Amino acid sequence: MKSKKKTNIDIERIEKAVTEILKAVGEKVGREGLKGTPHRVAMMYTELLGGLHERPEEHLETVFTERYDEIVLLRDIPFYSICEHHLMPFIGTAHVAYMPVGAVLGVSKLARIVDCFAKRLQVQERLTVQIADFLMDNLKPKGVAVVLEASHSCMTIRGIKKPGSTMVTSALRGIFKSDPRSRSEVLSLMHVNSEK
Repeated sequence: MKSKKKTNIDIERIEKAVTEILKAVGEKVGREGLKGTPHRVAMMYTELLGGLHERPEEHLETVFTERYDEIVLLRDIPFYSICEHHLMPFIGTAHVAYMPVGAVLGVSKLARIVDCFAKRLQVQERLTVQIADFLMDNLKPKGVAVVLEASHSCMTIRGIKKPGSTMVTSALRGIFKSDPRSRSEVLSLMHVNSEK
């Protein structure tokens, strides 16, 4: 008997549900190619949705006191998430910037924070806001800018079927929202859509 993972994701329950889906579409669940599929799908969901049981605050433990007060930007952070409307992936790139006030975050932590929020059932708009608000509320910087660019399989391989389309969302906080010059500078540094 398989037990629940420490992420609180019920592997056995997912396996049963996947088995039912396979039966519902007319598949023979016992055939060779499908024998391990329910377990593989359960393990996939454990990986893809593990951020739901993760505390993003854990990634704030590596903050360094610095007198640096200019833009800090981590560009082109790959991410993937699962759209909550069709349970299909959307895959893209995050650009995350902040203007610190006396403290900088370990650079890998920005990518980990993106992953923490992306590995949940999501919509891109919410994901963008969650990252920006989390950094603004916890780092207390002068400003935060987050831009996500992603391709959504729920519209590239089903429905309207428009492969190659990219959805772009942004969330600007603090000085990046209130000051046009700062906003222009950070978006320019992000090179959003500059090579497309």
